[in-house]
Amino acid sequence: MRGERGVVLLEVLAALMILGTAALALVELESAGLRATAATHDRELELTDVDRLMVAYTLLNRPELDQRLGDRTVGRYVVNVQRPGRDLYRIAVGSLITVVYKPAASDDKK
Repeated sequence: MRGERGVVLLEVLAALMILGTAALALVELESAGLRATAATHDRELELTDVDRLMVAYTLLNRPELDQRLGDRTVGRYVVNVQRPGRDLYRIAVGSLITVVYKPAASDDKK
């Protein structure tokens, strides 16, 4: 009978060890999920800022874009404006790049 109690105690300890390991794994999984959520939120805020800058630059007219050719630091971002063609402007903010068409003002308009 006494040996039987010892075996039961070992079984209980083994069960507690298994449950503890499973609980630790769940806590680690939850922690990883929270870190991923925080990283996603930060990336979303960054993309929102980049999108605002991109919209602001695409709404500029030709003379304003000509004044901003090259690299320019705006906040924590570097905005690069290039003129690859006569009426084309390439605007890059971080990893977001677009090309906009800004035709020259026509002198024959009356």
